[in-house]
Parts: sequence; C-alpha cells; structure tokens
Amino acid sequence: TAQASTFCKRCLRCSLSSLRVWFFDPMSWQAYVDDQLMATRTVSHAAILGLDGTVWAKSADFLLTSSDTASIASCVANPSSLFGHYPAAITLVGDRYMTLRADEDVIYIRKGSAGACVCKTNQCIVVGAYGENMQAGQCNVTVETLADYLRENGF
Repeated sequence: TAQASTFCKRCLRCSLSSLRVWFFDPMSWQAYVDDQLMATRTVSHAAILGLDGTVWAKSADFLLTSSDTASIASCVANPSSLFGHYPAAITLVGDRYMTLRADEDVIYIRKGSAGACVCKTNQCIVVGAYGENMQAGQCNVTVETLADYLRENGF
C-alpha cells in the first residue's frame, strides 16, 4: 500500500509496521485470496465473505451469486441446520452440495468429485473450493490454515 512505502527500509520497527498495514488493511483481502489460497494450487476457487454474506474478496472465476453467499452465511451461522429431517443446503454457483461435516468452525461440502471447505472466523467466512483431480484434504488444510491465522489475529 502507499502507506507502507513511506517507512524506511532499514528499520525493523518500520518493516514490521509495514507488514502490519498489509496484513490488517481491509483493502488487502484480495491478497489473502490470491496469495494464501489460489497461489497454493490446492484450491480451484476461493472467497472471503463477511458473516452477513457480503463478498470481501474472491477469485476472478468464482461466480458466486447473492443467493450462494446468503446460503453460506446462513449455514455458517447455524451449522446444525445442515442436518436433520429437513436439512438446509449450501449452494455454490447454483449447484446444491451435500454436507459431509459441519460444526461451529468448519463445514465440508461435496458434489461428485468437487467440493469445498467453508471456515468461520470471528469476523469473516473463508471459502475454498476444489475440483476434479484435486485433493480435498489439501484444500481443507489450506483454507483452515488461513482461517486459523485470521482467528489468531482477531479476524
């Protein structure tokens, strides 16, 4: 960011301050999607949503609709709704996914050979999807690692 470039390059305190600006600047949510999720190549599509379902950042090819983000936010707020006699469902890009596991922190969903990991943090929802020829476990680790990092830092 422009603010980060105003710090001197030799001082450790300034270097740490510039990192703090980058990590906690709300404008850098796209960098989390690009650098921490998509760059790993263990995730085919990714997004970070607010707890209300608003899109904070997403990969360019992740065509989430407002009903997709609303269903994600609703299910994250009440994961027990995904099970029972009339279970709710998470939809991604218009496709309904089967829930494999859901608790307060993470939801795993799948449809055929594709699936996703949805993690709730204090202030946001991290979504990572995987497709054919990708490993669900690797996607899950990538998404959960970022979610843990955000939780530890107050997000």
